[in-house]
This record gives sequence, structure tokens and C-alpha cells, in this order.
Amino acid sequence: MLKMAHRFVLSLLASASIAGADGHAQTPPLLDSARVPHVGEGGRADYRRFLLQATPRAFALSENGAWGWASAIEPDLAATEARALGNCAAYGGSNCRIYARDLDVLGPEPAPAPTPPADPLAGGPGWALVPDGRFLWQGPQAARGAYLWAHGRAAGGADSRGSQPQPHARAFNNAGYDVLRLDRDPDRDETAAGAERMRAALAELRARGYARVVAAGQSRGAWDALAALDAPGRADAVIAIAPAAHGPTGSIAHAWALDDLSRVITAARAPTTRVAIATFAGDEYAPDPPGRAAAFARLAPRTGALLLLDRPAGLEGHGAGADWRFTLRYAACLLDFAEGRRATC
Repeated sequence: MLKMAHRFVLSLLASASIAGADGHAQTPPLLDSARVPHVGEGGRADYRRFLLQATPRAFALSENGAWGWASAIEPDLAATEARALGNCAAYGGSNCRIYARDLDVLGPEPAPAPTPPADPLAGGPGWALVPDGRFLWQGPQAARGAYLWAHGRAAGGADSRGSQPQPHARAFNNAGYDVLRLDRDPDRDETAAGAERMRAALAELRARGYARVVAAGQSRGAWDALAALDAPGRADAVIAIAPAAHGPTGSIAHAWALDDLSRVITAARAPTTRVAIATFAGDEYAPDPPGRAAAFARLAPRTGALLLLDRPAGLEGHGAGADWRFTLRYAACLLDFAEGRRATC
């Protein structure tokens, strides 16, 4: 499993490049596993796996060839670095030091990451289109595309603005996509308004000149991305992780959830958009899983291609898209599917 995952990660990073001053494609220092000193191919393969992890994250190494890393000891970077150094030492490292922290290479040849715009690119009452500074940034002209992430609507009205996109987004970022968030005010986040904000954000990314645009999200954010399929050309691909808009088990809204989903699917008019949907067993926000799977399947003739990951084995619950096993199993495939190189996973 891990050997296969490493091959997937290698294929992702082989295509990640930016244009240098001489006009030739160059791999960003952070993504260049060949730059990592002292470690052998096993360490470089593990480094490529590290590059799919959420921040805060740190990769440590030793001159004697040992290494270790840690990720998302939330939200404490110092604790994350301490864990990485401890892991390096536990595997025989002496005088371990941090090689990479979040997006920056610290040494022996330091390479800080580019800084994304500090302000939202667009927005209005209740929403903002925000470049996510936890991902590498290139800008519309240099990037391979834009990956737009829409968060879910948290139970109890909690504010999800600023929450980190799921780790599979790293596959897109490592391949050259800018990652942006569609942040929504929970006090103004009605379903119809969320879908309209998704449409506006996608239009803004098109207007800024991104070569490709991917609309992605989890739960309500995924529902909004599917709702944006009601006109052609808004996105080149949609990645909908555990789409939902009707609350958890016990919600009265579950009685009409399947009808609402059918309306979203019937409205789809996106003949060139490739659509990937992931659902999970034991999802309390997903009533009638077989009925939902049948409804999602009806998107196939209304879109450019459909990939339905329907309740994959070993992944359970509404948040399973954030599980490391989902990332290792499907991140590379989702990128390949979105760009037309793969029909199935």
C-alpha cells in the first residue's frame, strides 16, 4: 500500500513546475525531493508523502541518513517541530535538524515560499474569496490552475471560515494549482446563498485568467459546488466530498433531502465539466445512501465525466475525506481524473 502510494506521490510531483527567469519550467525547491540531503531514496519517498500533509508540518533529518516528520499537531508549530526532531532521533538520527517547515525549505540552501496576496480577491456580504497562505502560490498567469475549496456548515452555527482545505488539495497545489478558499459567514450561510457565492467565486477566477478552475468542497461546500453545475463552463472539474445540505441524522429536513438532491442533478448543464463525488459509509448527514448513489449516477450524461467513489472500504463517517488513508488512496487519482488522464480509481 505505501509503495503504491509513493508511486502516486512521485507522479504528482513530477509534473509540478513553475516558469523560471529563463522561461524554462522549474520545480519549486520545497517540492524537489532530489534536493533533500543525506537521506536515500526511502527518505525522499517519505518526503514526498510529507508533502501531502496538512500544516503545521516539519521534516527533520540527520547527516547520518535518518529522518522523521510530523504534521498538524494543531495548531502548534513548535510542538510539530519537536515531534519531527524526536521521530528523527528515534530512528537513529544524531544532531537532527529541521529541513522543511510548512512551505519553506530551511537548509542547507534556504528557500522561502512565495507570499500570496494578503487580501481577498473578491467577496461581498457574508463571503470572501481568499488565497490560502498554507499552500504554495504562483498567481493566475504562472499557475497551472485554481483549486477553490468550500468548507462545510458546522453544526450549531460554528464559524468554519479559515479552516484548512482537506489534504487531497495538496496534490493539486503540488502540481501547480493555486489554492483558494470560499469563506462563508455562518450567520448568512443559507443554501441558496452559498450556491450563488460559489458561482460568483468561479466567475472571478475565470475573469482573472486561470487556465483551469476546479471547484471543490466538503459537506455543504460540496453541495454548493454541485449546484454550480447548472450552467456550462463554470469549472473544468468539481470534487464533491460527502455532499450534504440537510443536517445530521434526526433532522426533519432528511425527509426531502433526496428530492432536493434530484433537483440539483436535474439542473446540471455542464457537458465539459468532470465531476468526482466521494460518499462514505456511516455518514450521519447522508440519508438513503443507495438512493443518493443512484441520484449521483444520473450526473453522467449531464457532465463531461463522472467518478463516483461510493462508500469505499475502510473509510467511514462524514469527515472521512480528511483521513490520511483517503489522501494516500485517492489524491493522485482525483488530480488525474480532473485533468482527464483517468476515468476510474
